[in-house]
Amino acid sequence: MKKVLVTGAAGSIGIHVIKYLLAEGKYEITALGLKNKNVIKRMRRFKKRINILYGDVRDRVLIEALIKDHDVVIHLASALPPLADMKKGLAEMIDYDGCENIVRAVSYYNPKCHLFYASTTSMYKTKENATVRSHIELDEFDYFSMAKYKSEMLIKEKIKNYTIYRIPLVLSNPLGDNFMYHVNKNSVVDCITKEDCAYAFVKGLKYLDKLNRKTFNIGGEEVLYRDLLNKILEIDGLSFKYVFSRLFLEKNYYSPVCLDSDELENIIHYRNDSLVEYYNRLRSRSTKRKFARFLARPFVKKK
Repeated sequence: MKKVLVTGAAGSIGIHVIKYLLAEGKYEITALGLKNKNVIKRMRRFKKRINILYGDVRDRVLIEALIKDHDVVIHLASALPPLADMKKGLAEMIDYDGCENIVRAVSYYNPKCHLFYASTTSMYKTKENATVRSHIELDEFDYFSMAKYKSEMLIKEKIKNYTIYRIPLVLSNPLGDNFMYHVNKNSVVDCITKEDCAYAFVKGLKYLDKLNRKTFNIGGEEVLYRDLLNKILEIDGLSFKYVFSRLFLEKNYYSPVCLDSDELENIIHYRNDSLVEYYNRLRSRSTKRKFARFLARPFVKKK
């Protein structure tokens, strides 16, 4: 039975990674997350079925102890935008330093361990027809993408067994999760549901040989971001997160459509979800938000 360590396990993707791993019924799972009320609450449902540890990926002693005893690491822990791009040094400290701890532990103590790393397609910026072979040029203020790219380079240089997924805009719960509202409304974006994104990591465990030492752009569905925003407003109504992001944050998050986004799908077949199903799930959770939907009407742009 393979032992799998999931970092950032209480995040929107991490929770579903654990669900899918449990559904497979053939993995011993360790979940690592920061110790706070929200994380403890989200992990409570799993406490009798997996090993739950509360700690920081920057804790070198903890990471070394965990890496020694696991066959696979799914590294999801991250400082996400917009906070990661608003506070200089945050992404470097959490994303790069945390990844460096994992890479060091793998290379020194468990070279056979396979690392799945969650990177981002936002590093392509507005580049059209991007592929994993596209030249990357990052500005000094794109702290999030810079930390992800530096981490990729470190992984490729230092360890033997890895797979990197560059992830586009993830469709999660706009009210409870870290939804990316700071996107240019006229951009065509590639988006994936958190369910399909999580499944890509779990399904990848069955194809380690084919995926080893490779980088993939994960793809979902193309949509005009303005249409996506309108649909969310119609279903969920107005929220503080939406107002704050749209009024005060720079629209600097990119999720370009990549030419090679079908490559991973053709190998592991991880896509099962759709925008329609995502909208339906939002509707099922938003039945009591009548007033919020009323407030959203002036913000919904008619075609």
